[in-house]
Amino acid sequence: MKVHVRFFAAIREVLGEEELVLDLPAGTTVSVLWDQLQTKNSSLVPYDRSVQFAINHDFVGRDTELSAGDEVAFLPPVSGG
Repeated sequence: MKVHVRFFAAIREVLGEEELVLDLPAGTTVSVLWDQLQTKNSSLVPYDRSVQFAINHDFVGRDTELSAGDEVAFLPPVSGG
């Protein structure tokens, strides 16, 4: 199944990518996808405890299963003033 993956703020900077289209096996969860990304780029590991996940603009938990055509977003914590 194909999913559209978007990266924001510091995660986008670490990866040097704003978005990807990935072909994943059915039953893939957000956690499995995040783990795959961390395995490919260990610079993401510091964000593991604080990253937030969204599917189709709704925040979700790590165990949420992806569906074909989903837009997955990885959002690091942000601060500002």
